[in-house]
Amino acid sequence: MRGGKSFPAIPLLTGLMLLGWPFLVGFGLTHNNLHWLLPLMAILLLCRFYQARRNAGPLRYVIQSVALVGIALCAASYLLKAHHWLLLYPVVVNLAMLAVFGGSLWTAMPLVERLARLREPNLPPAGVRYTRVVTRVWCGFFIFNGSVALFTVLHGDMRLWTLWNGMIAYILMGTLMACEWLVRQRIKKDV
Repeated sequence: MRGGKSFPAIPLLTGLMLLGWPFLVGFGLTHNNLHWLLPLMAILLLCRFYQARRNAGPLRYVIQSVALVGIALCAASYLLKAHHWLLLYPVVVNLAMLAVFGGSLWTAMPLVERLARLREPNLPPAGVRYTRVVTRVWCGFFIFNGSVALFTVLHGDMRLWTLWNGMIAYILMGTLMACEWLVRQRIKKDV
């Protein structure tokens, strides 16, 4: 399908699947239905991986890394018939995000700055410093969220795991995005 149009439902389906991962896994484990759900999840993740190849932006490798991790965990769970591997997905996603965001701090242009330059190519020096701070804040979030996600796996309570990874983590992530946006608006107004 080189040069052709992409199928717009794939990003939507895979995005919904990733958001609903904790609920899908919880449902599958509770109702012993992972034998059909795992291949479906792996196929959607494979589609997401190939769909992301068309993206030229800085998040391309993040999307591809997360998709590969999901595929590997689905395959391990299916082949080993040990479905606890699926519970580690949020932990590994946070580690991957930490590696991408944290690793970008060692480059000339951190990931948040690259994203900011998509909207504002001539970012002033104060904006460059601000994006570096925001990148560090996100790294702290991924460390915290990944640690709590790991705790929920080790604790072994599916309700706690689903509550944290399916709701609380998303609320915290949305709150952090909203707070960062508000701070950014205030800084822009002061400059």
